[in-house]
Amino acid sequence: MATPVTFAAPNAFLGARPDDRSAAFCVAGLPLDIGTTNRAGARDGPRAIRAAARMLTDGRHPVTGADPTALDLSDLGEFEIALGDIPGSLARIEEQAAGLNHLLAFGGEHGVTLPLLRALTKRIGGPVGLVHFDAHLDTSEDNFGQRFAHGSVFWHAITEGLVEPRRMIQVGIRAPAWPEMFEWTRGQGVTILPAQDVHESTPAAIAARVREAVGSGPAYFSFDIDCLDPAFAPGTGTPEIGGLASWQAQGIIRRLGGIDFRGADVVEVAPAYDVAEVTALAAATLAWEYLCLHAGSR
Repeated sequence: MATPVTFAAPNAFLGARPDDRSAAFCVAGLPLDIGTTNRAGARDGPRAIRAAARMLTDGRHPVTGADPTALDLSDLGEFEIALGDIPGSLARIEEQAAGLNHLLAFGGEHGVTLPLLRALTKRIGGPVGLVHFDAHLDTSEDNFGQRFAHGSVFWHAITEGLVEPRRMIQVGIRAPAWPEMFEWTRGQGVTILPAQDVHESTPAAIAARVREAVGSGPAYFSFDIDCLDPAFAPGTGTPEIGGLASWQAQGIIRRLGGIDFRGADVVEVAPAYDVAEVTALAAATLAWEYLCLHAGSR
């Protein structure tokens, strides 16, 4: 059957078959945003990302020739959450992520990464390295008295032993934060690459820094869309100026092939604040680039 025109593409991400938890790669939406500290609305992110992905269904990767639609890929739809209950939602997300071979999740807020890491590390039997693109450290012990808000996800991940801090790198950091947060994060062994360092370097050099930090062994990939400058991703809850351009993020990700990624997420897309779908398209394309790393070259 001929490939449908883009505006008639299936709603599933890249046209993946539905609801097959045994697939080698699964996609799922995590519509949780009650732990956001500024603008809510990321609960609608998964649907927006899927819709924007229709632009990615009519060809292979322009550089490598990889075709992620050739992967054994299933779209599981939206995970269930516990309405109004952050700890309950995290528990449900972890339960639904358990046992999946390789999950690419669409947020939702960044807090959803915590249960995904809990499920992954239980499955593989130990902590992982972490490649984290973001404007924010997300290593606060709590946010305004809420222990599981989106700005505390990696404090929990580190203190729970879900990630190996010396194999963790944060790319694009630039938001205001207390000096104690930087001191604590670096003190755990985490590598922080501020956005200004990315701007003064090249995608190839930044990718080399990422590879050096993560090394060998299982790793996880987490991309908060507010890593991008609001000019490229206005549709998010906590925008920060001075961020990466979409081409910079794309250029770095394209050079991360061979890292032993076992799962990933793209989070914090809030389509109510988007303009002409540019944020959702950026998120969908970066997720597509991630899958292309696994699809190989042809």
